[in-house]
Amino acid sequence: MRTPGWEHFPHDADIGILGYGATPAEAFEQAALAMTAVVTDPRLVEPNETITIECSAPDLETLLVDWLNRLVLEMATRKMVFSRFEAVIHNSHLTATAHGEPIEVARHEPAAEIKGATFTALSVAHDRQGRWRAQCVLDV
Repeated sequence: MRTPGWEHFPHDADIGILGYGATPAEAFEQAALAMTAVVTDPRLVEPNETITIECSAPDLETLLVDWLNRLVLEMATRKMVFSRFEAVIHNSHLTATAHGEPIEVARHEPAAEIKGATFTALSVAHDRQGRWRAQCVLDV
C-alpha cells in the first residue's frame, strides 16, 4: 500500500497542487489538503466543523476543478479553512465532507488568497508507481 500525500509545484505567478493516493477520491482529498497548504499550515487547522459538498462532472479532470472550486467558495463565504477531507467518487459524482474551522488571522497567518482552480496542467491519472495523481494550477 502506498501512502497518500500532496505537494506543490511551481507555475509562473500561480501555484500547482498535486495530490496522490490509492484511489481517485484519496488523490482528491490530498489535492484539497495541498490547496489548504497554499493558505496556511494544515496542522494549525482544527477539524471542529464539517460541511458537505456534492458535485458532478462529465469526467474526473473536470470533477477535480469543480471540487476544488467548491472548496474555494466555501472558504470565502464561510471564512473557513479546512484540514481534513473525506471524499467518495462514484460515476463522476463526488460527495465529500470537509472538516475545518473559522479562520483566525493571528493563528493561521494566511499566506495567499486562492481565486480558483484552473484547467492549467490539469490531470487525474495513474502514475508510474500505480498511484492516482490529481493535479492542477491554482490562480492566487
